[in-house]
Amino acid sequence: MNETAKEAIKAGKAVLGIEFGSTRIKAVLVDGSHTPIAMGTYDWENRLENNIWTYSLEDIRKGLQGCYKSLADDVEAKYGEKLTTLGALGFSGMMHGYMPFNAEGELLVPFRTWRNTMTEEACKKLIPVFNFNIPQRWSIAHLYQAILSGEEHVKDIAFFTTLAGYIHWKLSGEKVLGIGEAAGMFPIDSTIMDFDQKMLDQFDDLHHFDWKLRDILPKVLVAGESAGVLTAEGAKLLDPTGTLQPGVPMCPPEGDAGTGMVATNSVAVRTGNVSAGTSIFAMVVLEKAMQKVHEEIDMVTTPNGMPVAMVHCNNCTSDLNAWVNLFGECTESFGVKVDKNELYGVLYRKALEGAADCGGVTAYNYFSGEPITGLDAGRPMVVRTPDADFTLANFMRSHLYSAVATLKIGMDILLKEEHVAVDSLMGHGGFFKTPVVGQRVMAAGMNAPITVMDTASEGGAWGMAILAAFMKEKETGETLSSYLNDKIFAGQTGTTLQPEPEDVKGFEAFLEEYKRLLPAEKAAVAAK
Repeated sequence: MNETAKEAIKAGKAVLGIEFGSTRIKAVLVDGSHTPIAMGTYDWENRLENNIWTYSLEDIRKGLQGCYKSLADDVEAKYGEKLTTLGALGFSGMMHGYMPFNAEGELLVPFRTWRNTMTEEACKKLIPVFNFNIPQRWSIAHLYQAILSGEEHVKDIAFFTTLAGYIHWKLSGEKVLGIGEAAGMFPIDSTIMDFDQKMLDQFDDLHHFDWKLRDILPKVLVAGESAGVLTAEGAKLLDPTGTLQPGVPMCPPEGDAGTGMVATNSVAVRTGNVSAGTSIFAMVVLEKAMQKVHEEIDMVTTPNGMPVAMVHCNNCTSDLNAWVNLFGECTESFGVKVDKNELYGVLYRKALEGAADCGGVTAYNYFSGEPITGLDAGRPMVVRTPDADFTLANFMRSHLYSAVATLKIGMDILLKEEHVAVDSLMGHGGFFKTPVVGQRVMAAGMNAPITVMDTASEGGAWGMAILAAFMKEKETGETLSSYLNDKIFAGQTGTTLQPEPEDVKGFEAFLEEYKRLLPAEKAAVAAK
């Protein structure tokens, strides 16, 4: 037994981060050396209701309590201790989306997640007004679309927020957001570390409701600032057994993009990271503003407010997972039950035996819409020529390439048109779980070295715990970047893969075919 960890738990010094991902909620508890000492998980899934991707408030409550219980059970099993208090606590979640509440705190419409692509009209009108890219999944796009659509609830909005902001509010009573998460609601002015006032005023000129936009948005906080404490009501919501006591200090709630930056030590200028799971996004911390507005590129911030260029794609591993499950079902039909991790490993490694250009096999992984390629809905699809080399290796390789292809289209704008400098790209997320394979494919797609840290598997929940620890431990004048370099990642090891020239050439050939065949994907969507 780790006695240091047990003492941290008994003394109430362990720090907890919980992240609400698209398919899994994860909790990571760290000790004074920031090492994970216990973990909890809860699987959940969004649903399509009335053509809206959503999770219900009951889903959120069950997920919150289920994940925390899983963590508390892990603590008791490992250390024989009950979790009664914590040194600090923080929540993060998938960014963007729309959760509007009235003055009584009632949710006015079902939670609209980042996955919805229903705000094109709003974006087309807001972008020229702001001279700033507003992606479809951003909270302000959802609000303005509701205004344009004449939705009845808009007049009653007293507050609107994101998933992480909602959970933090319910646990602390504080209507706040970390600046990185806030940057996915509405544009940020990094010179004042707050929402852009000029754009707030411009938005208020577009509507005639009694509220002002700033009054219904959360308060913006920067990493290291206090964001309240766990209330008695919040403690009961998180742990219905009553074992966890109120009063735990809470840090600003962040988005999964920000926690990914922290977990990969990518908050300094010219660093970047690629998060690849249900969705995929790359983020690069900029030296200077971009030359022009690109609708394929989001401008967000690090948790300490530095400007970040972000290429975000709605689809990554969902179709890959579906095919792996199908192959698993196939083996079970022969009476052979294969461990899921082993199945992923075998199929991913098989892909590396395929042709560098996938031998004429092209896959589209679009479960949902993908604005970068102009799709408002998705149809997963495989296209091949009659003379294609249709092998398992090429089939799997085409799906791995497909998971990265749309990101590559967006990143080419950043690197080739805007000439953004990147010294390092850190990879994290389920795509990299099988050693080497995902890393090699990503290196080929980005034509850049990809590093995966030993801690990357801990992911955003660990990154959130580190942000909570930073709030608790930071010294006067200490920056988030120096804290990460000196106290978290000093001595950390990782593996770096350089792009292989043949892979890069093959990926480029695959991508050209991918772009040529996009009209077929669009026709499939149009045909319903």
